[in-house]
Amino acid sequence: MFETLTDRLNKIFQDLRRRGKLSAEDVDNVLREVRLALLEADVHYSVVKSFLGRVKERAVGSEVSQALNPAQQVIKIVHEELINTLGEPDRLNLTGARPRVMMLVGLQGSGKTTAAAKLGNYLRSQGERVMLVAGDPYRPAAVKQLQTLGERIGVEVYHDPQLKPPALAAKAFEQAQKGGYSVMILDTAGRSQLDQALMDELTAIIQKVSVAETLLVVDAMVGQEALHIAEGFRKTLNLTGLIMTKMDGDARGGAAISVRSVTQVPLKFLGTGEGVEALEAYDPRRLASRILGMGDMLGLIEKAEAAFDQGQTQKQAERLLSGRFSLEDFADQLRQIKKMGPFSQILEMLPGNMGQAARNIDPKDAEKQLKLTEAIINSMTRQERQDPDILNASRRRRIARGSGTEVQDVNRLLKQFREAQRLFKTIQKTGGRGMSRLFG
Repeated sequence: MFETLTDRLNKIFQDLRRRGKLSAEDVDNVLREVRLALLEADVHYSVVKSFLGRVKERAVGSEVSQALNPAQQVIKIVHEELINTLGEPDRLNLTGARPRVMMLVGLQGSGKTTAAAKLGNYLRSQGERVMLVAGDPYRPAAVKQLQTLGERIGVEVYHDPQLKPPALAAKAFEQAQKGGYSVMILDTAGRSQLDQALMDELTAIIQKVSVAETLLVVDAMVGQEALHIAEGFRKTLNLTGLIMTKMDGDARGGAAISVRSVTQVPLKFLGTGEGVEALEAYDPRRLASRILGMGDMLGLIEKAEAAFDQGQTQKQAERLLSGRFSLEDFADQLRQIKKMGPFSQILEMLPGNMGQAARNIDPKDAEKQLKLTEAIINSMTRQERQDPDILNASRRRRIARGSGTEVQDVNRLLKQFREAQRLFKTIQKTGGRGMSRLFG
């Protein structure tokens, strides 16, 4: 997400930091480069013009000229104005009588059905009792897809093939009331283009049930077309928010920056992967930090908290510092790291130099290495994982055959593991003075 834009802006700011004092010409040159970077990232031209106008007004004034470090001050201004451009965070309306109805709308192929399951999973993790409603009778396998996703996240899916979508919504609402559900998420049908039949059906649904949120699901891959789609739906429906999907793909991401300013519809969620857990609540401050290469440590911590078992992690930490850390503990940690999501997303959340270095890592190679390591450990017996010293030549050959790797791969893993063991023993003995070696 925003990888190309982040790299461009980082290079611009690196050049800026090398200058002691900044002239008006320096500021103009920097803003010219920023303008090109934003336009190439598919940010709407009117948003770019307004954003740079505000930055220039502040950057050439006393705010910078009196600053101890003008370059840092300009970067700070860019960060603050980017946050202003992204808009204030807008949360879901979860007030009022239950169940609160969340209706998802959008064009065909935008990822509505998957987004419905992701939203259900997100709200369920927030303590809500959720029902999903399969309201798309036209697309083949749409109902089955939602039912499969519902089973995966442990959420009931309501469907009645005898009813048209408006009547289905009304019947589902009655069932949700009787069942004590707090949220009802309605997956509606999409079309290949905006047409009156689609809008009439959505309007009829709204007449049947009281909708708390009408959320437009938009594919980030369509670029600035997302703004036109939002405008088209907004003419007929009272859109309360947007969910932008496929932000982890090859999308340049500019629509996410532009959408609030152009359409006045708040962006509420970003889809960042294929998994049901890959949905982020939109936070402009954290997104601005990631765009400018400052990382998102808070987001990284939240991912870790959701993925890691606190009790298990505490026990592993105690064993690690006592020198009893085994390959079994290592395998458990790998499994928990995988729960945090794609490796590329974890890397982009790292700040500063860490994030810059991480971007030089090929995420696909890193994912492949993690899978290789897990395969090798899984091919060991429990006794071998707990006591790697018993791994003689014949055992190593058996493990290599079982994991589809070479003996050299097994030897490399064991060498790395022993080095880590020795390092943690040093840290334990010296009271932490070995930490510099760990992170050096």
